[in-house]
Amino acid sequence: MDTIASLFSFITTPVSWVIVQFHTVYGKIFGPDTGWAWGLSIVSLVILIRICLIPLFVKQIKSTRAMQTLQPEMKKIQERYKNDKQRQSEEMMKLYKETGTNPLSSCLPILAQSPFFFALYHVLNGIATGDTIGVINDSLLASARKAHIFGAPLAAKFKDGSATVQALGATVTDVRVVTAVMIVMMSASQFYTQRQLMTKNVDTTVKTPFMQQQKMLMYVFPVMFAVFGINFPVGVLVYWLTTNVWTMGQQMYVIRNNPTPGSKAQAAYLERLTHHVTNHGKARKRSERTIIKAIVAKGRDRNEFERKFINGLNKAGLAAQADGSVVQSESQAAVQTEDGASISAAAPKRQQPKRQSKSQRQSGAAAATGGKAAGDASSEPISLSKSDEPEDAKPAAPAKKQSGGGTRSKAQSGQRKGPQRPKSPSKK
Repeated sequence: MDTIASLFSFITTPVSWVIVQFHTVYGKIFGPDTGWAWGLSIVSLVILIRICLIPLFVKQIKSTRAMQTLQPEMKKIQERYKNDKQRQSEEMMKLYKETGTNPLSSCLPILAQSPFFFALYHVLNGIATGDTIGVINDSLLASARKAHIFGAPLAAKFKDGSATVQALGATVTDVRVVTAVMIVMMSASQFYTQRQLMTKNVDTTVKTPFMQQQKMLMYVFPVMFAVFGINFPVGVLVYWLTTNVWTMGQQMYVIRNNPTPGSKAQAAYLERLTHHVTNHGKARKRSERTIIKAIVAKGRDRNEFERKFINGLNKAGLAAQADGSVVQSESQAAVQTEDGASISAAAPKRQQPKRQSKSQRQSGAAAATGGKAAGDASSEPISLSKSDEPEDAKPAAPAKKQSGGGTRSKAQSGQRKGPQRPKSPSKK
């Protein structure tokens, strides 16, 4: 056993023991020497490991979102201390400590899975070289060497020569076709996993360098898997393809049910949540109440999709509460009639007055003026009490001159009031 194998010897024995236990179960169904028994044992090992890594995966998601949120602040620190790298590092560590963010948390699932990957690699390499390793004895070694997956032995590699492949009971063509298909599927699943993370679960309102890094990794990782895949045994390719498919499905579930705020996935999720809540009149799931609670707590800091969600509930006569529940809004409460139909009890909307034409406005103004004059005349009180002063004692009102004779009492338009100045006689 080489130096690298000795470094992972502490995990090689447990991994080989788990594979043997699964092989015992599947061997009774498909036969102990079949590729199905050994292949499904490797797949079951992957599923068991990934289930144990779910808490680390959740922590990875939270760390990734926290890093996305901190990108604007990190960019400010880099621009402020671009000439002082030491001070820049100190401010970065201070920011991580204040927010409780660990940049290495996003790598935890990969780091935790690496020992199992290397242990499986050395177990399968021992099968290829005919060496017993861990709890795999001679009889299990002989059974594993007979196992083929679609004509390719578990321990065969893409770069193996014809002599090595023939010793395992296969042909070079079968091995290279199977390994090439598995490498392509492995790289494609990795690319799709990274792509759906970039296109659906990234806040589109914030443009940060983190997005550029993720976009670069979307193309770098598949190439790395393709290069390294030609050196992996078929059993390791089964392991890696299974873990990629698991990661893809797990991420699709997270994106659908717990998307990043501001992303396209959140817009689709809140649209489904609005339809679900308005149909049932409440949030029935705990996860739904958790998201509604977070949206209500944001207040004015809500993004466009969250404001649209709150407005959609208000139009349906519902109101989101601080505890994440949804209740009937008082202003939009529904009243049940005698026949069972529901009508809205909201106040009627105020209607705007119709616009009048110019002739209608002028006629209305004239009518208002006439009515006002009539009202003033009728409002003068008529005295019924007799005056003590005799009528003869009252001064007579001066008689008005007729308009046809004598000097006019009123000045014509354009003339001054009072006696008019006589015109000077014209000179003949």
